[in-house]
Amino acid sequence: MIRRLIALSFLLWFLGLIGFAIFLPRPAAETIRTDAVVVLTGAPGRFQRGLEILEKGSAKRMLVSGVDASVRRHELEVALDVPRHLSRCCIDLDKASVDTISNARETARWVKAHEFRSVRLVTSDWHLRRAQLELNHSLGGQVRIVGDAVPGELSLIQLFKEYNKLLARAVALELGRAS
Repeated sequence: MIRRLIALSFLLWFLGLIGFAIFLPRPAAETIRTDAVVVLTGAPGRFQRGLEILEKGSAKRMLVSGVDASVRRHELEVALDVPRHLSRCCIDLDKASVDTISNARETARWVKAHEFRSVRLVTSDWHLRRAQLELNHSLGGQVRIVGDAVPGELSLIQLFKEYNKLLARAVALELGRAS
């Protein structure tokens, strides 16, 4: 009986991993508008995607979460070809976040401070599910979150780790709610 239960658990975990890998989130439609866009740093293409959304007017303001503490705004503008007027009026830099959980907490503070009702979350396709889980938890389900996945390069080991992080965090959040 125990063997069957272990085998069934492994089979369900494995099928979940396959589904996680095959059905990665996609980029959001270009026509979707939100109050704000949040970009989680860490992989190529994320910042550029957020800037494109802001420049098109699909969001009013952008938070870049997880910026290294040593980065200066002017350096960022030059390195990433950000128009100064746009940078100064509409882009906020979060230098306090160091991981997905702190990204979500800092983003929630920022969203609440600006009284936004909708936010587009930009991160890598393989990271989006966990980032949305964390942000939704931090916001208490009070804000509409639109996931916008940037296709990323991913090894099997990274995929395995991310899937397990997602499962572990979902269980931890669920157990935390029950107590």
